[in-house]
Amino acid sequence: PGQDGLELLGRIRKFDKDIAVITMTATPTLESATDAINLGVSAYLQQPFSGSEMRETVARVARKKGIVVRREDELHLTIGKRIREFRRARELTLKHMSRRTNLSVSLLSQIERAESSASVSSLYKIANALDVRISELFGDY
Repeated sequence: PGQDGLELLGRIRKFDKDIAVITMTATPTLESATDAINLGVSAYLQQPFSGSEMRETVARVARKKGIVVRREDELHLTIGKRIREFRRARELTLKHMSRRTNLSVSLLSQIERAESSASVSSLYKIANALDVRISELFGDY
């Protein structure tokens, strides 16, 4: 009582620097956004927002923290991890992969970090660039 959310976050950070925090505000200001970033807020939502925006934000923050929300997310994490392992074993950069697959460096990076799900076509191109069978990208799935 008697304190705003950012003051509370500052107190929480004294005990736990890694906890995921989503800030929601009806009165956003540049100062509050800057303070939130400096306090390590995971996401900054301006009200009003839709239920789907909130779900997407929670899922994104959970993925960044390594928390698997759904089995599908777990699959994306596995695929991304396997792609990164194969790529690094072959000493290929994302730029090399981009040239070999005709996919953007940004998309490849998002796939590796499980921030974007890869299409079958993209997985086919990636598997070919890595000289592996597409099924090898799925690990134990």
